[in-house]
Amino acid sequence: MTTDTPARLLQLLSLLQTPREWPGGELSERLGVSRRTVRRDIDRLRELGYPVHATKGSDGGYRLAAGKAMPPLVLDDEEAVAIAVGLRAGAGHAVEGVDEASVRALAKLEQVLPSRLRHRVATLQAATTAVAFGDGVRVAPETLTVMASAIAGQERLRFAYRAKDGTRSRRLTEPHRLVSTGRRWYLVAYDLDRGDWRTFRVDRVDEPFATGARFTPRELPTGDVAEYLRQSVQRGQETYAFEVTFAAPADLVAARLPRWFGTPEPLDGESCRLRGAASDSVEWLAVRLALAECDFTVHQPSELVAAVRDLGKRLSRAANSRGA
Repeated sequence: MTTDTPARLLQLLSLLQTPREWPGGELSERLGVSRRTVRRDIDRLRELGYPVHATKGSDGGYRLAAGKAMPPLVLDDEEAVAIAVGLRAGAGHAVEGVDEASVRALAKLEQVLPSRLRHRVATLQAATTAVAFGDGVRVAPETLTVMASAIAGQERLRFAYRAKDGTRSRRLTEPHRLVSTGRRWYLVAYDLDRGDWRTFRVDRVDEPFATGARFTPRELPTGDVAEYLRQSVQRGQETYAFEVTFAAPADLVAARLPRWFGTPEPLDGESCRLRGAASDSVEWLAVRLALAECDFTVHQPSELVAAVRDLGKRLSRAANSRGA
């Protein structure tokens, strides 16, 4: 019998998070308390925001339903390890749409994982191999979670950095945001030694650690981190301008392309134009535009027009070919 009320509530919550209906009698037996105590504990969970639904009947039953907001979850050891490993896999690759959320969730989870579970996660991670597709660069999840935690805690971050030309340096920064472009991770931060904002490729970062020194966040020059990253990357690399029109509404196209591509301009209710600059290969840009799943026309540059044409021919040949 669990006499400690907080411990009993956690045990009750853990049971209810199993997707089934629990008869009041079974909960009473599991917890070693009376049905009346079970009802009182259910009321306490509801007061804390957990949507516990009750059903009428000879025995009565309880189940945890979806609510307007997600309250804290109670995980057993196996569930916590499984989630941590899954989040590490998502965070280690710059996968559009889930990458940044994976890092934030992983940072929160690993902060509270007991040491024995951290060891299990590390062991399982070391025993598995992840395959990187394309030319996306893999980043150690530990690097990302250290950075994410420093950003959330507004702590200065120190790390070693390797520049494009191989020059190595030590950096002391006020980290602002982690950004994924779908292929690479970037850290946008204020560099204290240089007295200015900088963008760092995370795959070139080594030995990051939060110093514990707090800071008051500064205002980013552009106000929008995606726009700042776009401008920063373009300054450091040779770029080319492109212009594309889509046979789809601007808001639909914007939702299907990375923000750093730029903002589509509506031409009418059913079409839009996108003008931007890119530093990636025209072949990669052709593939990324096609992934928007909208009809489009490339106006410039001529190299991108040719890349899209070649991609179309290649895909047509693949669709028309017959397997052995």
